[in-house]
Amino acid sequence: MPAFHEVQFPPKIAYGATGGPEFNTSVTTTFAGFEQRNVNWQKARGRWDVSTGLKNKADMEALQAFFRARFGKAHGFRFKDWSDYQAVAQNLGTGNGTQTTFQLLKLYSSGGYSYSREIKKPISGTVKIYLNSILQASGFTIDHATGIITFSAAPGAGVNVSADFDFDVPVRFDTDALAVRADGPGIFVWDAIPIVEIRA
Repeated sequence: MPAFHEVQFPPKIAYGATGGPEFNTSVTTTFAGFEQRNVNWQKARGRWDVSTGLKNKADMEALQAFFRARFGKAHGFRFKDWSDYQAVAQNLGTGNGTQTTFQLLKLYSSGGYSYSREIKKPISGTVKIYLNSILQASGFTIDHATGIITFSAAPGAGVNVSADFDFDVPVRFDTDALAVRADGPGIFVWDAIPIVEIRA
């Protein structure tokens, strides 16, 4: 069976999920109180708790079906992070007359610093491609499983390639046990249902 299922986690449940990007930094403090910080991950990894998105018995049944179909941790899936799922006017690169493939990217900028994120799971029907800010109706294909744009003819030298799109995050459950507690008729409680981003 494939390790990744191109299906989206129920967006209604995802809407109430708690979480976001996570880095890994080692901090060493000297006897004088100075710090040495080492960045262990160059790219953030998202982590969420979807138990906070469950509202009723119908949500519980949808989650149980989704969890069983993914075999717990075994298979990845798409997840809509409602706090960050859209990109507008994102620069994908500059044509050189020979390059035909471009990876979807989202750039985060703050205070003169920036962070570039590869987007691997664009949403079908939302991707718009521009050459020198002119919307393209054809001449390219979109791989919705990898986020790679392939042009039938390479953009000319100096031509700016940009895009607008919505996207999902590739994730998996970070547990093999779906612990549900019944507190009464039709009342269910989940302590935590973690999911974590998959790095490709």
